Amino acid sequence: MITESTGGGLAGALRVWRTRRRVSQLELAVRAGTTQRHVSFIESGRSIPGRSMIIRLAESLEVPIRERNELLLAAGFAPVYPQTRLDDPQLEPIRTALERILHGHLPYPAVVVDRHGDLVSANAAFHALTAGVAPHLLAPPVSVPRMLLHPRGLAPRILNLDEWAWHLIDSIEAECARNPDDRLQDLASELTDLAPPRPRGSPHHLGFAVPLRLRTPDPADGRELTLITTLTHFGTATDVTIAELRLEAFLPADRATGTVLAELLER
Repeated sequence: MITESTGGGLAGALRVWRTRRRVSQLELAVRAGTTQRHVSFIESGRSIPGRSMIIRLAESLEVPIRERNELLLAAGFAPVYPQTRLDDPQLEPIRTALERILHGHLPYPAVVVDRHGDLVSANAAFHALTAGVAPHLLAPPVSVPRMLLHPRGLAPRILNLDEWAWHLIDSIEAECARNPDDRLQDLASELTDLAPPRPRGSPHHLGFAVPLRLRTPDPADGRELTLITTLTHFGTATDVTIAELRLEAFLPADRATGTVLAELLER
C-alpha cells in the first residue's frame, strides 16, 4: 500500500468532487466497484489507488475528463485523455459531422460553442439573426452569452430580456456549481451586471421551455420571433476538446417564426 502524509492532492480533490455530487462514500464505492473502506483510505490520504481505480472513481462521480486528467496528475500519473486542437487533421470527421449538422438545421440558427460559451462555428441562419451586432462583440473569441445580453448585442431586440437573461445566468451558475470554472464564474458576474432586475412573480413562458422572444434585425420589420433551444454534446468523447463542445440549436416555437427565419436566410 502506498501512503501519503497529507490530506490534499488526490485525497482532497476526491472529497471535494464527492461532496459536490452529494454522494456518500458507500454509494461511490458501489458505483466504482470497490469498498467503502478503500474509498475512506483514499480520501484520508492513507492510500493512493492505481490509475484504473482513479478513472473508475472519476467516472462514477461524472467528473469532466479535463478534471479527470488533473486527478491523475495529483496522484502522480500521466494524463490519459488527450486534448487535440479542433483543426488537427485527426478531428476532420468530427468537424465534418458538426458542419453537416449545422447546415442540416437550416433555415434555423445553430451554433457550436466550447465550455466557456465561446463560438466555435455557426450556420448562416445564426449570422442572419445576429445582423447589426457591434463588431467588437464578433471579434474572436466570440462569447455567445455576452453577445446575447450586451446592450450593443442582441439585448435591445430581446422582448423578454429580464426573464431570458436570468434564465441564461442561472444556467451558467448551475454549471459552475456542478463543475467549477473561474472563467465561467467571471462571465456569470459580467452578465449579472448587464442584466435587468430579476423578474418577480410567475414566469410568462411556455410550460416546457423558456422561450427567446426576439425582434427581427431590421427595425422597419419589427416582427417577433419566438425561439426555444436545445443543447447537444458528445456523450462518449474521450478527447477533452470534443467532450467540451456543445451544439446549441434554436427552434421555432410557432409556425410564424419558422416562416420568418426562412425569409431571413433567403435575404
